[in-house]
Amino acid sequence: MKNIILITKREFLTQVKKKSFIVLTLLAPILLLAFGAVIGLMFKANETSTNIEVIDYSGLFKNELKSDEKISYTFIMAANQEKQIAKLRKGVTSDGILILPQLKNSDYADFEKNTQLLLNNKIGFDTKKIIASEISEVIKKDKIKKLGIQNSQLENLDKRFSLKTINLSENNKEDSDLAFGVKSVLSMLLMYVTFMFIIIYGVRVMRSVLEEKNNRVVEIIISSVKPFELMMGKILGVTMVALTQFVVWISMSVVGAIFLNTGFSSLPKTIPGADENVADKFDIMQMVTQISHSLLELNFPLIIFVFIVFFLLGYMFYSSIYAAVGSAVDNETETQQFTIFAILPLMLGMYGSFTVMNNPDGPLGFWLSIIPFTSPVAMIARIPFGVPAWQIALSIVLLLGTTIFMIFVAGKIYRVGILMYGNKASLKEIWKWIKN
Repeated sequence: MKNIILITKREFLTQVKKKSFIVLTLLAPILLLAFGAVIGLMFKANETSTNIEVIDYSGLFKNELKSDEKISYTFIMAANQEKQIAKLRKGVTSDGILILPQLKNSDYADFEKNTQLLLNNKIGFDTKKIIASEISEVIKKDKIKKLGIQNSQLENLDKRFSLKTINLSENNKEDSDLAFGVKSVLSMLLMYVTFMFIIIYGVRVMRSVLEEKNNRVVEIIISSVKPFELMMGKILGVTMVALTQFVVWISMSVVGAIFLNTGFSSLPKTIPGADENVADKFDIMQMVTQISHSLLELNFPLIIFVFIVFFLLGYMFYSSIYAAVGSAVDNETETQQFTIFAILPLMLGMYGSFTVMNNPDGPLGFWLSIIPFTSPVAMIARIPFGVPAWQIALSIVLLLGTTIFMIFVAGKIYRVGILMYGNKASLKEIWKWIKN
């Protein structure tokens, strides 16, 4: 045990003393937010305003098609149709001409058949869908009007029903749509972080083992310590490095959520005399406050506990596989045929957990969070929505037992493979190492 602690300490200090580790640990959350902002700006930059000229023979759409920042409608005289089409063909006018024919005898099928959107260039699918939706809405209003229904009745007819849900298992707390959205985003974030870091740190262990094996340094090291002690020291050392980063990031996230919740919540609900831009920014701040408030309402101690426990056990489970792979091969090229056994179960758990957002307590989510090969990511995906204590306990026990067994198996492979040079280990040979 003393040797394991010494190796763990060496691996840990070697990593955390690097400037790259300190910079990455402190800047990673900021870089993640900046990356999300850049992606949002990229989507925004690809949006363009579309100018559509409208020829309305029916007279139904004059005051109904409203321009916005995405689509601008300009109504023109029917007599200018050929002239405007000629200009459109030369590309000197708008992006398109929408021709709405005469509506005869309430024949909406014939109206739809003869409606045309003439274009000089292609427009986005979303733009076309919006135009069609707005035309459909006007036709719907016209149909209802001919049935003798008033505008006030129409507005009441279209009013959406809001269903309030009360969670009895959480002290009769109301589950809002915003809270559900926050839980879904948190679920995906924690799941993806766990998936990525298990792979990243697992590969780091494998490369460290492979490097020491190729440099023959391991021959000197195992003269003083047992191969199993060396393997466990490496795994635990890198585990402590990952845990250190997570503690820093979790602390920064909680402090940020508290700051946003207290910093904006005291602001007034309205800004007298403010222009539209200021009002929009104020609405964004209020939304950020609501999101941070929803985050702080979650059972953070339980979420953090489950996240750390399942990440550590999941990492030790898969890093033992990576350590065994690194000891059984001679170069990184050969690792590809073995690392697939570690990546596939994780991918299965991650992609299968996307269904958790729709039904957190469904059978697929339950079994993925219980089976040890997928539980490190699936249970973390479920925990923001609430998981019964017995399921968490059962999953931890099964994952812990499987992790101990995998470390035992990996230790047998590591003991023999770390001193094998020049021979490409086959599955048959590895099976012999395990049995001996």
